[in-house]
Amino acid sequence: MVLLNKYRKIQSELGIIGKSEQIRELIELVISVAPTDISVLITGESGTGKEVFAKAIHKLSPRRNGPMISVNCGAIPEGLLESELFGHERGAFTGAVATKKGYFELADRGTIFLDEIGEMPIQTQVKLLRVLETGEFMRVGSGDVRKVDVRVIAATNRDLAEMVRQGTFRKDLYYRLKAVSLHIPPLRERKEDIPLLIEHFMKEVTNRSEIEFAGFTEEAMEVLINYPWPGNVRELKNFIETIVILSRGEKVTAEMVREHLSHYELPESEENAALPMPTGKSVERAERELIYKALVSLGVEMREIKDLLYQITDRLNGRFSEGVVVTPATVVEEDEIKPMDQVEREMIEKALEKFHGNRRQAARALNISERTLYRKIKEYNLDV
Repeated sequence: MVLLNKYRKIQSELGIIGKSEQIRELIELVISVAPTDISVLITGESGTGKEVFAKAIHKLSPRRNGPMISVNCGAIPEGLLESELFGHERGAFTGAVATKKGYFELADRGTIFLDEIGEMPIQTQVKLLRVLETGEFMRVGSGDVRKVDVRVIAATNRDLAEMVRQGTFRKDLYYRLKAVSLHIPPLRERKEDIPLLIEHFMKEVTNRSEIEFAGFTEEAMEVLINYPWPGNVRELKNFIETIVILSRGEKVTAEMVREHLSHYELPESEENAALPMPTGKSVERAERELIYKALVSLGVEMREIKDLLYQITDRLNGRFSEGVVVTPATVVEEDEIKPMDQVEREMIEKALEKFHGNRRQAARALNISERTLYRKIKEYNLDV
């Protein structure tokens, strides 16, 4: 009975929705590990809800009244990550105009959630290991040792064991983090949870927007259940929010679902397959092909694609990539040719607009890392 009450409490307060055996086992593990201070490693594909489970652990722990700080290690430029985590002293580096506390100090007597831990540089991993083992750290630019009382929960969608074998992730840190491991299965492996999640997200959007929604037909629901959801729960939530608003009170049919799902791109599809890193003379050709694929995936009008590719090719001495034939829709005047950085900025703006500011989806569509996208947003001073 106690276990059942805690199970219901987690579902109602923290939004862990599901009736599958996998979710039930995960909730039981959360209940077991939450009262301790042991480190937890949460694994799973992007969008499966790893942060939701981290919040559940914090909420059920003795640290519940303390802070919980969430840090996306992949979204912070490598040169700034150490300063963000451990703080810095005034004058420690260019731009350090004042002393600043890091996330570990801010999370004292609470929990810190390190998302995308696999993106953390080796030198920062060394300092993280010291905090885990002794609770001690030093701010950047300081020789004073400081102590904190922080529980660490980490998450990744990468294979850390393989990274350890490749030497890109410290073996001692890996074993320290995975004292307890939670693996969140992808949505396609727990289809029985999809109807419950749909109902939950429907209620959220209708209550928030104060709109009426007639629901889905049986055929539409069947399509949703059988769709593979490469973006997992995050993609499902975004889809439900969109379809509820666009339905305008009408019952959603299977045709409507298929039409809107066709706008979602599968990472495994040929159109989005990552190109091999080019070398030597193939660099220019690969860059043009990457730009072409990115523009197509963003739904840019074909005429605009041709114009942009013509301008880019002109800047690259007129050498066309093999298999890509481009004819300008109009005669391109000299004053119409855009600098490469302007084209790049426009592509990033289009990607962010298409995915409503979601940097991870935008980066995936542009075939660049989220860290690179973050740096470009800063470089072009984009308002997102």
